[in-house]
Amino acid sequence: NIFSCGHHRLSAEEVMQWSQSLEKLLASQSGQVAFREFLKSEFSEENIEFWLACEDYKKTKSDHLQDKAEKIYEEFVQIDAAKQVNIDYHTRKATAKKAQDPTFTSFDEAQKTVYVLMERDSYPRFLKSEAYLNLLNKLQVNGHRKWKL
Repeated sequence: NIFSCGHHRLSAEEVMQWSQSLEKLLASQSGQVAFREFLKSEFSEENIEFWLACEDYKKTKSDHLQDKAEKIYEEFVQIDAAKQVNIDYHTRKATAKKAQDPTFTSFDEAQKTVYVLMERDSYPRFLKSEAYLNLLNKLQVNGHRKWKL
């Protein structure tokens, strides 16, 4: 069961909102968990991991930027990275350059590319997936009984 963690009470309304946009899905902690599980099943969870790492990076204190930028670059951006994200040569090169002298926006371009990829590709498949439809169905059937996530 993909919803066996945390203490968040999930409603059918919230799960239905995920289908409005990828932004709505990612704004929900439970949505992130569900989407990540789905991406795992498609062997592309590095996309959401990179996206989340970039979100976290933007909240980093200036004196930690260098460390975090290096980590994100090595884990997701560089060629042969363990979790290499699918970005074009130009973006990869530009990001490599920005990561050497990091600012809060160093990964913005690459993050946007990965977001668009998820939005166009994985997100529509997620909405048609058994996991999503079953969850929605369960929550609708048990409307009055809230499910624990």
